[in-house]
Amino acid sequence: MNITMLVLTLGLPLLLLLRVPLALAIGLATIAALWTADIDMMIFAQRMVSGTQSFSLLAIPFFILAGDLMTAGGISRRLVGFADVLVRHRTGGLGMVAVLAAAFFAALSGSAPATTAAIGTIMIPEMERRGYSRAFATALAVAGGIIGPMLPPSIPMVVWGVMSETSISQLFLAGIVPGLLLALGLMGICWLHARRNGIAPQPKASRAEVWQAFNAAKWALCGPIVVLGGIYGGIVTPTEAAIVATIFALVLGFGVYRELTLSNIGPVTRTALKTMTIVMFIIALANGFGWIIAFERIPGQLTEAMSGLADTPILYLLMINLVLLAIGCVMDNLAAMIILASFLVPIGQQLGMDPVHFGAMVAINFTIGMATPPFGYTIFVGAAISGLRIGQIARPLMPMLGVMIGVLLLVAFVPQVTLTVVGWLR
Repeated sequence: MNITMLVLTLGLPLLLLLRVPLALAIGLATIAALWTADIDMMIFAQRMVSGTQSFSLLAIPFFILAGDLMTAGGISRRLVGFADVLVRHRTGGLGMVAVLAAAFFAALSGSAPATTAAIGTIMIPEMERRGYSRAFATALAVAGGIIGPMLPPSIPMVVWGVMSETSISQLFLAGIVPGLLLALGLMGICWLHARRNGIAPQPKASRAEVWQAFNAAKWALCGPIVVLGGIYGGIVTPTEAAIVATIFALVLGFGVYRELTLSNIGPVTRTALKTMTIVMFIIALANGFGWIIAFERIPGQLTEAMSGLADTPILYLLMINLVLLAIGCVMDNLAAMIILASFLVPIGQQLGMDPVHFGAMVAINFTIGMATPPFGYTIFVGAAISGLRIGQIARPLMPMLGVMIGVLLLVAFVPQVTLTVVGWLR
């Protein structure tokens, strides 16, 4: 192993362990590797610029902005209200409301932190008032947020599609069945929790209440039809659909629900811009990092090393999933996909996996990391909303993580879970 390879494989993890900010750690590791390889530093700057000149990447900032606008504009509250009248009379019904509302919101925002924030702000106090523990309610909001990046449109799927040159539209479709399976699994946990703790269901909504809730949420429910119908109807690209989602959120927030005003649009936009800037800067730096990794032919060597440790394709695939889950527990999902794309794409090719199937598996692996202690983003969001410590949230979250891993194993070893819906449009 030469010095450049040593810097690339150990330098970045060491900097992250020393709590160097992620963007700075990627930049320092790349500069050090270029210096040891005696490569002109100008290449790093060129790669940073060229790596962000992708039309598809525009979807990321617009979906982030759309999610924040939908929360501030009252869309999430109306979706929760509609979900409430549908399932609140079931055992564990209020918990199911949180899951169902997360699925509705996911079909608009594509972001796990945005989904957790939107649903948790409303549902955690209400669930606590009706007999659920605050810790369970928070854990459910955290787990429900993970539905966001699985159901289309999905920000992680956009990132992986750009980095691996895989069809973003097909990746969106690949996440539909896993997202619905996760939602059903979480509803099952809500049912078990309510039975064990003697939490009584709420009265069944009357037809008048259902109609009233539907009428209040009807425009919000049109969002998935507008966004996804535009994509799969061939009217807009996934990137253009993100802009459509943002315009849709503005129209509803200002013109229909009138909860967005000139006074609150500024803070909402600033928050979204801050998130956008961080994500795009990491993408720019990671492109330089990925180039030097490919130049040193590290992916091929890593693939050979891993294949030597596993005797069968099944063990090999299981090992890959374990490694990705471990990485997702300590690293941001988007950054992990950006940095590791050049490692992972050749592995998928060697296994002979469909690129869409492999991409969905990778994205779901890292998405689960957002709900996994100690560094999961959605856990931090849930803790901020509820005022609880990470440890308090982690205990009720464990069974929900078990459901997520079960869905992941189905995705990894049963290709039809991701490819059946994709096959309808291929």
